[in-house]
Amino acid sequence: MAGSGDKVTLLAEWPSLYVHRVQIALELKGVSYEYLEQEVWVNKSELLLKYNPVHKKVPVLIHKGRPICESTIILQYIDEVWAGIGPSILPSDPYERAVARFWAGYVDEKWFPSSTKIMKAKTEEEKAEAVEQSLTGLNLLEEAYEKSSKGKPFFGGDNVGYLDIVFGSALCWEKTIEKISGIKLIDETKFPLLAAWAQRFSAITIVKELTPETNKLVEFWKELQAIRNANTSGN
Repeated sequence: MAGSGDKVTLLAEWPSLYVHRVQIALELKGVSYEYLEQEVWVNKSELLLKYNPVHKKVPVLIHKGRPICESTIILQYIDEVWAGIGPSILPSDPYERAVARFWAGYVDEKWFPSSTKIMKAKTEEEKAEAVEQSLTGLNLLEEAYEKSSKGKPFFGGDNVGYLDIVFGSALCWEKTIEKISGIKLIDETKFPLLAAWAQRFSAITIVKELTPETNKLVEFWKELQAIRNANTSGN
């Protein structure tokens, strides 16, 4: 556990999958932290602007009064600072660590953005294209899981690792996308390995306790779209 001189604060927003992954890592490591909910869409707090003046977004981990920004960087920081406490997050093997970072980048830069386009699509053609891109990405991730897991329960092997946390944190939004669009993405008939992995990951006690409810995320998405539409119409 973090000592009194090692105060840890997390600037967060409850719907954020990027916040979710940092929370999972902190909980897995057994690190005590203060959670501070932030307003990031309308009026950003002075605290957020102070500690993340560049991107002005969450999550921000504040440790010993110093901020660390960007979720994947925060995960690596947590793993290094609290090394030897709880399970390791990143693989010890340099090649496996590089592979995990590569696919984590793919999830954040390619797969998740293409999946969210399903909800944003204004025409059936746009929606169909976004679905195809998402499914293509899942096919690649299915292959990556088979190679990385080597027959074990998680991308990280026997225990949850870096890629499990990065990809797994998006599952709550994957379910939200499915509910809004009516399209099943991680289908057990198309992606049996990923579907089984997703069930195992989602069943972990820490993950279940931290995962926002799908209906609540659907309502958040509707409210967010209303804010965006209002801002667009006002320009």
